[in-house]
Parts: sequence; structure tokens; C-alpha cells
Amino acid sequence: MNTRKLGRTAVAAAGAAGLVALAAAGASAASSAAPPPVKLVAGGTEVTLESVEDYGVDLDLGTHLVAGNAPIEVRATRASYSSPVVATQYVHGKPVRKLPKGLVTDFSGLGKFLHITLTDAAGKKVLDRDQAVCLNGDGSRTRPDAPATSPYPDGCTANPFTQGAVWGLQTGWSARTYGDGQPVRLAVGKYKATVTVNKAYRDFFKIPAKDSSVKLNVTVRKSDVSGAAKVRSGSAAPKPNAARPVGKASVPKGPKPDLRPVPAWGIVAAPGDEGTPDANKDFLQFSATVWNAGPSPLVLDGFRRQGKDLMDAYQYFYNAQGKQVGYQTTGTLEWDGRDGHNHWHFTDFARYSLLNAKQTEVVRSQKEAFCLAATDSIDYTVKNANWHPDNTDLHTACGDHGSLSVREVLDVGSGDTYEQTLPGQSFDITNLANGTYYVQVTANPENRLFESSTKNNVALRKVILGGTKHHRTVKVPPVGVIKSP
Repeated sequence: MNTRKLGRTAVAAAGAAGLVALAAAGASAASSAAPPPVKLVAGGTEVTLESVEDYGVDLDLGTHLVAGNAPIEVRATRASYSSPVVATQYVHGKPVRKLPKGLVTDFSGLGKFLHITLTDAAGKKVLDRDQAVCLNGDGSRTRPDAPATSPYPDGCTANPFTQGAVWGLQTGWSARTYGDGQPVRLAVGKYKATVTVNKAYRDFFKIPAKDSSVKLNVTVRKSDVSGAAKVRSGSAAPKPNAARPVGKASVPKGPKPDLRPVPAWGIVAAPGDEGTPDANKDFLQFSATVWNAGPSPLVLDGFRRQGKDLMDAYQYFYNAQGKQVGYQTTGTLEWDGRDGHNHWHFTDFARYSLLNAKQTEVVRSQKEAFCLAATDSIDYTVKNANWHPDNTDLHTACGDHGSLSVREVLDVGSGDTYEQTLPGQSFDITNLANGTYYVQVTANPENRLFESSTKNNVALRKVILGGTKHHRTVKVPPVGVIKSP
């Protein structure tokens, strides 16, 4: 989940009005000159940033990209975990040309799109850096004739095993150029900022010089806020059917979901917490993602058994036109009232095992029930990918203790990530010898769910344990070109 600083930026109130005014000016001049394909716009020339103690300053200068008379769309893909990321511009859904090699190297957006310099009141340069831009950044319409909605996803992914992404800027829409970048250290005071689109992108998108740079007056002031606060997603919970399905259960021919795990990531060795029964143990913690490669969503409804903390689960099936054409019973959902959960879990969605060098299971995670939610975008270029999944937040997707029914969905192109950090979920490695092991992630281990294929339901990640008790180490070799441990 993304984190943002409370009160992190106070851009001058003229910001929003500035975009509208600039758009209005552009509309009045449209008859004499067509707008550039995309331009850099500042909401206002006076920007105030807040310096937070023990954190720094979020360099959100209130700049935006604005699309001209056509959308700007880029799709980034990776052929395999051993292949580099390739970014291609699309027009009307068709690939037209690849971005120059080296501009896009991951799935965080258009790398080094902007260049930012800051000088202090004495004219000394205090900051000189490049900044990536996500075309799917916070945005809105900037002129009355712009389309009412944008088809493009929200945000740019951060999963190390993402395989495809779609980034776009709708006709006449803006995208805030600041994401969740690293904070910078700036003293309280006055500064001059220059923000410029780097030459490689100016040339590729044919952005005139006058539309590719802005100058700003920046004031940095001390903030009375301390620490970062996580912002929950504004996603909405999907609505279950009004009642249990009727008629004969069946699994019709046609599109089905395809569940696939990615290799485990975020792997660390850590001792148990002091003051707990696990204080004398060591654990291997990890994150695991199972995603849906489609072409059909995984849709589950749970209907509660009267007076029980248990629901009967039903999987629904859809034809190529998206019409529901069948259902089948598929296990249960159970209420998990533990701190940090407090929602309904579908049983047997995935299984996590630690295998020895001979790939024999030596430890199994106790995690076996899941609240399904589209927490990560994995490949939005696959057929029928939903660029706007509803349930991206575990706090909304999985009901509460009073729920009589819930709907849990894993949309095409999205994955569900769980961090196994708690004892029982993470692997107890206290008595394991040093050496080579494998973290195995298995999707749909009991075949309760109906898929188009179950041949791709297992992923392995090699790990090498070392060290001594309470000082265990873990080396995680790369997977192809992906070096994230």
C-alpha cells in the first residue's frame, strides 16, 4: 500500500484554478494552433512544501502533464523474468513505436522523465535530480470538451514480479507528476525551482520547448506533523448476489480464471519478538503473490450459515460477453476475528511451503485462508484485464462480523499479495541446518477453484540460509534479471 505524509504539501490555492485557466486559454486558442501532444503545466507559480522532522520534504511541486487532442498511452511488458522491460507507445489500441532503450527499465513509470533543479536565496544549487513520472498519476479533466472519464489504471505498480503495465493520459486530462518519491532534505527557506521534461522524452513525444519547462517559487516551512500516515485505498466492496444461486450447479465450457503464483519476495530472516513465546526462535519471513492471468475474473460469493461464523462459497462463471452462465459450490469462507484481520477468509486459496535442497517439504506455513483482493497489478496487458478493479483494499473487500454475505473477486491482471511475517505464517527455521532451500508458493492447492489451467500453479524461490541462532542470514539469488530478494 502506498504511504503519504500527513500535510505533506500545501500547494498554493491557485493550483487547481491554474489548470482550468490554462485549459481555457488553450481552448480559446485552439482555432489558431493545435495543442502539443502533451505539455508540462504548473498549477501555480507559488508552492509551499512542509519539512517534517526525521523525514524530510516531499518534492511535490504541483506540476502536471496535460494531454492534447489525443490520448498518450504506453504499455510496458517483460517477456520473461530474464528479459528487460520494453515500453511501446500505443495509438487506438495498436502499437506504433518503441520508446528508446534505457528510458523505461521497470514498472514504476517513465524513468527520468523530468529534471528538477532548486537554488536557494543565495543562488546556490541545492538540488539537481531526475524524477520518474507515472502517466496514471492523480488527474482530472482540464477542459470542457475532454472525455468525462479516463479508461487508464490508477497508479503504477510496485510488485517486483509485475510482467505488464498500461500507462495512459486521456485526451485533455492531467496527471500529477509527483508520485511517492523519496523525500529530500531542504532547510526552511525560499528557493527557485526549474522543472523540465528531459530531452529524450521531448524528442519522442515531440513536445515544444515552451511546453516542456516551468519555473516556480518554492517556500519550505517547518511542519507540526511527525511521522508518516498510511492512507487506505478508496476502493469499494463488490456486491454479492442477493441470494444463493438456484438451479443445477455446473461448470460450463468457456472462459475461466487462471491462477498463477509469482516467486516469493521480500524475504528476510528475523528472530521472534522479545517477550513472546517465540522469542527463542528464528523465522523466515516473505511475501507471496497469486494473480489471475484470465481471461475471466475469479468471482466468489459467500452466504452465511445461520448463527455460524462460516459461509458457503460459490464460484460463478461468465461467457465471453461477461454474462453469468453458471456456478459451482467451492468450499467455505470462515470468519477471522484476530487483530489485523477481522474479515472473512476463503479457505485453501494458496499454500506456502519451505522445501529442502531435494525439494522435500520441511516446514509448512499455517496460513491457509485468505481475503481475496486485487492488491497488486501484475499484468494489465493480458486479455480482458480490468484496469479499474473495485476491491483493492482488504478493509473493504471482505465484510465484517455482521455480514450475511460477501463477494470476493480477483480481477484479470491483478494479484493478491500476503506478507507472511507472523509466527505460524512465516517459516520456523530455528532448528534447520544452514544450506539451500526453496520457498514454494502453490495456488489453489486443493483444486477447489475451477481454472483454465492448473499446470502453472507452483512457483519456487531459492534461498540460502546461514548464520547462527538469532543471527540467521538469508541469501536470495536473482530470478532472471529481477534482483529483489
